[in-house]
Amino acid sequence: MSRVIAVANQKGGVGKTTTAVNLGAYLAAAGTGRVLLVDMDPQANATSWLRGGSAGLERSTYDVLIGQASLADVVVETRERRLSLAPASRALAGAQVELVDAPDRDLRLRAALQTVAADYDLVIIDCPPSLGLLTVNALVAADAVLVPVQCEYLALEGLGQLVEIIGAVRAELNARLELLGVLLTMHDGRTNLSTQVIDEVRRHFPAETFRSVVPRSVRLSEAPSYGQSIVAYDAGSRGAHAYAGVAEEVIRRGYGP
Repeated sequence: MSRVIAVANQKGGVGKTTTAVNLGAYLAAAGTGRVLLVDMDPQANATSWLRGGSAGLERSTYDVLIGQASLADVVVETRERRLSLAPASRALAGAQVELVDAPDRDLRLRAALQTVAADYDLVIIDCPPSLGLLTVNALVAADAVLVPVQCEYLALEGLGQLVEIIGAVRAELNARLELLGVLLTMHDGRTNLSTQVIDEVRRHFPAETFRSVVPRSVRLSEAPSYGQSIVAYDAGSRGAHAYAGVAEEVIRRGYGP
């Protein structure tokens, strides 16, 4: 049975997609099993990164949620070794409206993932920057949640709300759901603020916060424009070393492929 990690934070611009893609690539390269990245964000940034956009796609995760396609039907391969992609499209934005009165609307993704559980050793879900139906579907389907937090002012704003949502989903819909960890991203070692944010987050979440910290990095920013993860684009960069460390911590916490 696949282990499932949801990468979630209702705040935008905190590095969710960067984390989902690079963590997926590192875990796929580090293990012998296959990893599936599920793009649940209507902005489809992971899809644009790994596939060059959603143009030409006949089906996406939208079709899976509304019951018009199986997950196996939408999965495409990527150039990253042993990393597959369930692509998103902008139509996902309408799924929350279309499914508002649908039966089992919160369970659609979990049911879809169960049909491919034998094909992948690990599933990573890239969530949208919201706490709506798409993110709830991801949390219901997941075993654990990884929360990227930007090293900037008000970093903890909304994190408490997300933790409450995780607790509510655990109580009502998914008893196995746990907080895998909080990942500090976009760290700028030149500023005192970044260091203060790290200290504050670790004070509130001492056991859950990853030791690895992802820096601000030009190479990390460049990699998507080449359609590559940072491990393929520049494995010697600071950003690559940071995500290698994150992958090692995820494996130690029991979520390797």
